[in-house]
Amino acid sequence: MRDVLTFILAGGKGERLDPLTRDRAKPAVPFGGIYRIVDFSLSNCVNSGLRRIFLLTQYKSFSLQRHILEGWNIYSNQLGEFIDVVPAQQRISSDWYRGTADAIYQNLNMVNDYDPKLVLILAGDHVYKMDYRKLIEYHLEKGADMTVACITMPKHDSIHFGVVEVNKQNMVTGFQEKPEKPKTIPGSPDEIFGSMGIYLFNADMLKKELNIDAAKKDSDHDFGKNIIPQMVAKKLKVFAYDFARESDTSSYWRDIGTRDSYYQANMDLCGAKPKFNLYDKTWPLRTYQHHYPPIRFYTTGKTSGTIVDSLVCGGCVLESCHIENSVVSNNVVIRDGVLIKDSVIMDSVTIGKGAQIQGAIIDKDVDIPAGTKIGFNPDLDRQRFVLTTSGIVIVAKKTSL
Repeated sequence: MRDVLTFILAGGKGERLDPLTRDRAKPAVPFGGIYRIVDFSLSNCVNSGLRRIFLLTQYKSFSLQRHILEGWNIYSNQLGEFIDVVPAQQRISSDWYRGTADAIYQNLNMVNDYDPKLVLILAGDHVYKMDYRKLIEYHLEKGADMTVACITMPKHDSIHFGVVEVNKQNMVTGFQEKPEKPKTIPGSPDEIFGSMGIYLFNADMLKKELNIDAAKKDSDHDFGKNIIPQMVAKKLKVFAYDFARESDTSSYWRDIGTRDSYYQANMDLCGAKPKFNLYDKTWPLRTYQHHYPPIRFYTTGKTSGTIVDSLVCGGCVLESCHIENSVVSNNVVIRDGVLIKDSVIMDSVTIGKGAQIQGAIIDKDVDIPAGTKIGFNPDLDRQRFVLTTSGIVIVAKKTSL
């Protein structure tokens, strides 16, 4: 694994996650009560034995940088191990990163400095568990120049993803960007291979292809749109790695690209049999943990509170309230008679007596007055807050109600 250099792309604006990304980069958005989205890619790296990692940042990166410094200082520089945050340096030109491929191209000096045999490129805004060692083994067995990780999904979802075209041997024959009529998996006419945004290259091949792409003025400088078709056209060995079939950790994967996907991924953590399990001791998920006291849950009157199918984090003070199918983050205060259902409540929120919240995301440091209703009247909610396509209400950070 010392022959592998890893890049995590964490510089996107995350405009489709607004207002959650108004003050932070998308990988720094809180998730699952105590985590940040970037923690999942980083935890996969640690659990896979990858110890040379560059995290490439660009927009609104302060909270992300602080999170990495506070919670991910776990490697020994003396042993040649590191997780380094690298801001956009504009070493080659005055341009910011123009695409995923350009982000790596502008940092090829680090590939040259460390001289790895393989380069693994990851996205910092996906929630999943993956043992990258199996991907590396597959890549070496195939004698591949490049391997792209893919996940099987229904054909009708193709308009939301890059679709990887393959032959019966899983060799890549093409790439379609969010097609309405996708090429399906051979022998499986109702399924497609969706790109997971995970790419493994032979280092020499990566440098060669990025230099060719950089010289093309009409390129989007994107791995899916440009690098894969460029390599396929030259009949290079590009293979698709079937994540669901090869994984022994979990076949769950979600791209947190939109507000609705963010909400649904949080809901996937709830219930007796969550779709994504945070409690797998064989695959621990790391993050920076603040020092909070235990949860305090007490009865204020004749009626006691209830918590059903939910996650509630440390430092919370809960009076006689009802919490159902929700994720409640650290240091939240919930007063008597409050109803919270199908919602995500982030750090340091205070919810006043008798308030009712359903189908909502409440960002950090919001003080909700007593008796407030959120998620019950879409027309009224739309006047005050942001609504997602499916009608989930988002209350932005530090909103005054």
